[in-house]
Amino acid sequence: MAKAKAEREVKEKTPKKNKATVQEAAQKDAAAPAKAGATPMQGPEIAQGTSATQLPASETMPQSVPPQSQRRQPGLEHRMTPAPVVIRASYRGSGKLSGKVALISGGDSGIGRAVAVHFAREGANVAFLYLDEHEDAAETVRLIEAEARVGLAISGDVGDPKACKKAVKEVLRKFGQLDVLVNNAGEQHPQESLLDIAPEQLERTFRTNVFGMFYLTQAALPHLPAGASIINTTSVTAYRGSSTLLDYSSTKGAQVAFTRSLSGNLAAKGIRVNAVAPGPIWTPLIPSTFSAEQVGNHGVKVPLERPGQPAEVAPAYVYLACQDSSYVTGQVMHVNGGEVVNG
Repeated sequence: MAKAKAEREVKEKTPKKNKATVQEAAQKDAAAPAKAGATPMQGPEIAQGTSATQLPASETMPQSVPPQSQRRQPGLEHRMTPAPVVIRASYRGSGKLSGKVALISGGDSGIGRAVAVHFAREGANVAFLYLDEHEDAAETVRLIEAEARVGLAISGDVGDPKACKKAVKEVLRKFGQLDVLVNNAGEQHPQESLLDIAPEQLERTFRTNVFGMFYLTQAALPHLPAGASIINTTSVTAYRGSSTLLDYSSTKGAQVAFTRSLSGNLAAKGIRVNAVAPGPIWTPLIPSTFSAEQVGNHGVKVPLERPGQPAEVAPAYVYLACQDSSYVTGQVMHVNGGEVVNG
């Protein structure tokens, strides 16, 4: 299991450094113990990367990433350079998710981690399901708790229906409710030819990306109240395709169809179902699936000519999770650096 997206890059620029006063505030707040019932933080208190000593997210997003690769899937966020931007220093929560509980698959890193931290800043307690990236998962819990919320990390394979049922049971045991489900887990395995895609790879990609989405939603659905929200992470590849990600892009198309179909099925119950289709976002999926050269070019072909950061995608999930989107269901939000897609 991993997290989603594409390939590319752009010319290098050095991000602006944060002011000392902001650094001091972040370090002070990150060190403070979290209280489950406290008011969520409102300002630039959260750390950007993967350790307690890192500085708040820069307001200037990195313009490029250096060539690098990882030899394992899922990828590891704590080995990425630069560390993905999790949340903007200026992002201020306003209680949009106060009193809510969210469950996110693939929430240990990448887009999933950013969504977890944004939800926490908006007042939600957050549980997440992850495969085996234990160090990344522990850091995500720390970031949630730095927002004075409760975080719960659950290790398991989303492609296993028993693991999905167990995850939901743990959420209910811990929090007694579930209000927002984010199906975010995903994996990809580039191949130059259709003939290179072995049956085992095809089954594995569909099991994580499609079956896992079905299994986790089936496990959660009986416990979702009216007003709940289901959000699926699809991809720009569902709309424009990918010549080297044939099975992956097929799963992303299936996720769009699932989103639209389930939205109609659940509308009468007051449960909204939407999706987000990110473009080339800087997540562990990228260095763990592409060559160092391809990673160095991540994001170069989109109109904004740079890779996106998880902090730039996560607010779309906040919108779809909260009552600001009460009249929105069956829709897909496109956060892709300027690619124009139909649908």
